[in-house]
Amino acid sequence: MVRIAPVGRALAVVAATSLALTACGGGGSDTATQNSQSAAPSSAAPASKGDGTLTIGTLLPQTGSLAFLGPPEFAGVNAAIKEINEAGGVLGKPVQKFDTDSGDTTTNIASQSVDKLLSQKADAIIGAASSSVSESVIDKITGAGVLQFSPANTSDKFTTINDRGLYFRTSPPDKLQGRVLGDLIVSEGNDTVAIMAMQDSYGTGLADQITKTVTDGGGEVVERVDYDPKAADFSAEIAKIKAKNPKAIALVGFAETSKVIQELVKQDMPASKVKWYMVDGNMSNTNYLDMPKGTMKGVKGTTPGAASPDDFRKKLAAVDPKLEDYTYAPESYDAMNLIALAAEAAKSDAGADIAAKLAEVSKGGEKCTNFKECVDLLKAGKDIDYDGVSGPVEFNDAGDPAVATIGIYQYGDDNKYPTKAVEYRTGNIAG
Repeated sequence: MVRIAPVGRALAVVAATSLALTACGGGGSDTATQNSQSAAPSSAAPASKGDGTLTIGTLLPQTGSLAFLGPPEFAGVNAAIKEINEAGGVLGKPVQKFDTDSGDTTTNIASQSVDKLLSQKADAIIGAASSSVSESVIDKITGAGVLQFSPANTSDKFTTINDRGLYFRTSPPDKLQGRVLGDLIVSEGNDTVAIMAMQDSYGTGLADQITKTVTDGGGEVVERVDYDPKAADFSAEIAKIKAKNPKAIALVGFAETSKVIQELVKQDMPASKVKWYMVDGNMSNTNYLDMPKGTMKGVKGTTPGAASPDDFRKKLAAVDPKLEDYTYAPESYDAMNLIALAAEAAKSDAGADIAAKLAEVSKGGEKCTNFKECVDLLKAGKDIDYDGVSGPVEFNDAGDPAVATIGIYQYGDDNKYPTKAVEYRTGNIAG
């Protein structure tokens, strides 16, 4: 049996081949396959040449069901680029950046944004946040020989997807988050559990993993409802859950979770009577502020990422003083630094050359924690091991982080959760 370990101890997560787990941000509907931009991608990326200037495109949510994740992700990228350029840039030139909107899978915004970034000669594209959105454009990006690097995709699909060796991520597959959350629910004495999950690859994947972990831990999932996130009303779904009288409810979704919560309260299932547990897709510090004070008090949820140091949050505030959420800001910051360091190690800004060096700069060498420190070591002929703000980033052969951390957060009376987690659990990702 897999044991969830507190931070500092190893967690061996066995890959479950029967699960089709997904990522932060399925995106609103499970239409990634329909939106895919190529029919039969080849396994090799086309040869591409750099022009000496590292050009970054961002494909992050400005609109759509994960729009609340956009500001921290943009802030993470911008904070990194600021430091990189202050340290002399990459290959002796300032990093150039173009920002675009990823939208969600209810629109074609992401495809249009990718076309724009490719026309602007992006060497690497950071994004998308939504796994389903990334899946819909990965063929177009990697088919052009451009590196795709997501700070927030958690779908298991990306571990084995045909990416031509050009897809990487700093967020862990959801098999880890699902196990951490399921273990948390059971460890807090909840032997009867209901799951309310959005009906797309993100929601059903996480719900499958939570179900397995709860069951393995001796609990029972007494009701599971997979719902349409675009539904105007969730009264019937909540009524089904209420009829089973669970001690806890796992809520797996995005922005529509606010409507689900309002219905839970309406049907006399507030967090003070039935424990609510949430996930990275709905752990927001902005979506619940209009609710009565105390609505979210005591609610716990999981989000990938290690503790963000105070000085890092100050860096983010310098580029975005209005920042409210910090989810995936560390992963975005680390993604940008790793791309820049890999370009320096490769002495090239071409996407394929950068991809070939990403694993090398993430492990096995002399430890360093910021761009200037690391690039100075590279210029001195040293092998480096970048340890990021999001954790000890070490890429495996699939482009996944080999080690990852999940934070457990708790909401207060103000319907917000603090930037520091109640607990962090770290584990090794198998596969």
